[in-house]
Amino acid sequence: MSTLRRARYQFKAHPLTLDAVIAAAVLLCMISSAFAAPDGDHGVDWGARPPGVVSLLLMVLAAAALVLRRRSALAVLAATGTFALIECVTGDPRAPVAMTTVIALYTVASTTDRATTWRVGLLTMTVLTAAAMLAGPLPWYAQENVALVAWTGIGATAGDAVRSHRAFVQAIRERAERAERTREEEARRRVAEERLRIARELHDVVAHHIALVNVQAGVVAHVMDRRPDQAKEALAHVREVSRSALDELRATVGLLRQSDDPAAPTEPASGLGRLDELAGTFRNAGLPVQVARADQDTELPAAVDLAAYRIVQEALTNAQKHAGTGAKAEVSVVRVGPNIEVTVLDDGAGATGATGTGGGHGLLGMRERVTALGGTLTTGPRYGGGFRVHAILPVQTRAGAERKPV
Repeated sequence: MSTLRRARYQFKAHPLTLDAVIAAAVLLCMISSAFAAPDGDHGVDWGARPPGVVSLLLMVLAAAALVLRRRSALAVLAATGTFALIECVTGDPRAPVAMTTVIALYTVASTTDRATTWRVGLLTMTVLTAAAMLAGPLPWYAQENVALVAWTGIGATAGDAVRSHRAFVQAIRERAERAERTREEEARRRVAEERLRIARELHDVVAHHIALVNVQAGVVAHVMDRRPDQAKEALAHVREVSRSALDELRATVGLLRQSDDPAAPTEPASGLGRLDELAGTFRNAGLPVQVARADQDTELPAAVDLAAYRIVQEALTNAQKHAGTGAKAEVSVVRVGPNIEVTVLDDGAGATGATGTGGGHGLLGMRERVTALGGTLTTGPRYGGGFRVHAILPVQTRAGAERKPV
């Protein structure tokens, strides 16, 4: 079995060699058929009516032409058809040169389209049969003349069937490859989206708390010698903010565990229900924050609730870093029809640069969150100073957008 497999691989790698072997086998079959008379007195009679020299030469030339059938199928068909036509008219007894025409016709049908197969097949069948019936040495109704119609038809039909099968297999293979590429692209897209979502969450958590820690550390450095009580209070805020940051990071990373890992933290996910607590952390850091809500206690999807909270958190963090000493901030959450509108304003008092113009990813992260939920985000400086962040989020998210938040 291994020998056959090796031979098969060799013939696939060298198709010209395979065609030469086929041509030699066809030549052997033609010569054997030409010298054999199947209806002799004692069965098959060998050499009763041997073919002439011209018939032998036509068989050799036709078989040699088959070696090139893969390279130029139509030219080989024309050559073998011509040799068979000459044999039909001059051969007596007739030699089976038409066998090479059938093989060449099969090659044309298996390598071209169906329309070409029909045209070439009908032309070959008509020319050979008509020549044999009208100009051949046998009567027009002879069995050999009728056999030309059958054999040329079989060659064209078999070739067309092989071509159709190859096209079908190729279509299945391409469809499978396309489906595999689509699955891989979808998997990469989902991985990229998940990485972006996790990076956005980590940025929001870390940036917010580190900004507050930085402010409180500055307070400690400023009042350590003159007002130790205020320094202790600032250090207590630093400890509280650090603990909160660690809890949120633990909750975020906990959701990345596998199913057989220990359970993730069970504390509530961030949302507008913790808005007052969030505002309190900024007030403790020295940024006065006013909160106004007119959302009628709307029950928001988890993704919308988290996005609204993160937008407020990031906007207040930017105000804390950029608005300057003495700045104030206002937060409003309003239900307007099918949407929830979140607005964060700061007056930018004493700011040295416009809020939100830094090189970080805060505003980009906000925009990605809002866009993913089908909402809109508007950010920009306010007339008279300060900065404004306004987000419109749909209460009913699109199909597939409601996912467990990280």
